Amino acid sequence: MSADEVIALPLAFSGQRLDWRDLPRHVRTRITELAGAQVTAEISATSGFSPGFAAVLELADGRGVFVKAVSAEQNSVSPELARAEIRVAAALPPQVSAPRLLWWSDDGDWVLLGFEVAHGRSPELPWRPQVLEAVLDAVATVATAPLADGHALPRTADLLADEFTGWARLAALEVADRHRLASLGGSLGAWADDRLDDLLAWESDAPRVLDGDVLVHGDLRADNVLVDPDERRVWLIDWPHAGVGAPWLDLAFMLPSVALQGGGDPATLFAAQSISRDVPEADLLAGLAGLAGYFAWSSQQPAPRGIPNLRSFQAAQAVATLRWLRDLA
Repeated sequence: MSADEVIALPLAFSGQRLDWRDLPRHVRTRITELAGAQVTAEISATSGFSPGFAAVLELADGRGVFVKAVSAEQNSVSPELARAEIRVAAALPPQVSAPRLLWWSDDGDWVLLGFEVAHGRSPELPWRPQVLEAVLDAVATVATAPLADGHALPRTADLLADEFTGWARLAALEVADRHRLASLGGSLGAWADDRLDDLLAWESDAPRVLDGDVLVHGDLRADNVLVDPDERRVWLIDWPHAGVGAPWLDLAFMLPSVALQGGGDPATLFAAQSISRDVPEADLLAGLAGLAGYFAWSSQQPAPRGIPNLRSFQAAQAVATLRWLRDLA
């Protein structure tokens, strides 16, 4: 894959961001109160899909804080995702390299989160091997970090129960519509149409293989990773989809996007990681079928408010996941 073919998430697929001056006056006042000093400058985040406000704020006392501010006006789902991230922050083990939540506020309309600043940048694309290796090491740490007793994280199988029904939804469509969706990816779409019965069977097994007892980020891609300037530390950010599941899920579900962005063959990368050892082929088939169906179905839906480019990326993800699934099957 050439550099021109790489999907550059941080630039082409970000959500529609608000600037500091776009926030209502009472929201800016509340952020200033929580931060404990006047805001002197902002550096807006350029990666990620979520709409709303996301920026590092420089404060008059020399400190900095990374702030997210969302309301239903930007996207109806964003406030609930922010509330989920607040709950997840309280459950993250110290071994996980994630920015610490410093404060939050929720007035029923606007949800505000203040994090410590993670000094870094999104990975350069195409992926550089040493950076990808560091990120995959961080993913392995997530899968092996002990969860605290009494944590309130949901089961990943429950979080994905509705999402991993894409092939069932496609199968329920009229034949003409199903062929339109199955045409995604040309020959890959034709393969998916021919193997729809298999995809349905694998997808139906996904809830079983998703289950486990380790921390799962649930949404890892290049835009949810920061690498410090010396490339010695990796930060994993944006945790609203975190849950508890099988230790190999984050690795497997991240690798289609890695393949899209010049990181290499997902099957080879998956096999090389210790957390993928002893994963039955049937389990991987089921997990990838659920993921591919989710992307294939979602990519054909109307764009969510404030995230106009999400569906294009999901279509590309569907193709990359289907390619791995086809080769595995």
